[in-house]
Amino acid sequence: MDVQIRKATAADVPAIADLLRALGLFAHLNAETSQATEDRLRKHLALAASDNSHLVLVALDPRGKLLGYGAVHWLPYLILAGPEGYVSELFIKEEFRGQGVGGRLLDAIKTEARDRGCSRLMLLNMRRRESYQRGFYLKQGWTERSDAANFILPLAEED
Repeated sequence: MDVQIRKATAADVPAIADLLRALGLFAHLNAETSQATEDRLRKHLALAASDNSHLVLVALDPRGKLLGYGAVHWLPYLILAGPEGYVSELFIKEEFRGQGVGGRLLDAIKTEARDRGCSRLMLLNMRRRESYQRGFYLKQGWTERSDAANFILPLAEED
């Protein structure tokens, strides 16, 4: 599949919002209006673009239709030789999964990470998600850590 990868812009917000709401993974998104979702995404995308510590990429078909997106944050760990890239989001429209779109987004993120001198990339994948079930990240060359536990401290009600 011919896929174009580029930085996300404010013009991509409606399509990203539609994608996220269609996933059905996040109850808080489906409980709010489409406009509220778009307003938050516009605010967060502007924040991500305000400095060089975040990158949001979109994958588009040849006609410019959104296929998916990925977000990465560059974390300056003091214990590593270079920053760590944290891939916080990678979502592909269901009808385009398994066609190389997610792999192309990850390749673009890896290229950027290498250009930035990163020591490693990291991500969190919920075991109940379809991407985990089919071993997507393992097939992309990622390794699942057996020696780490993931902890969160919710500060707001969200999924």
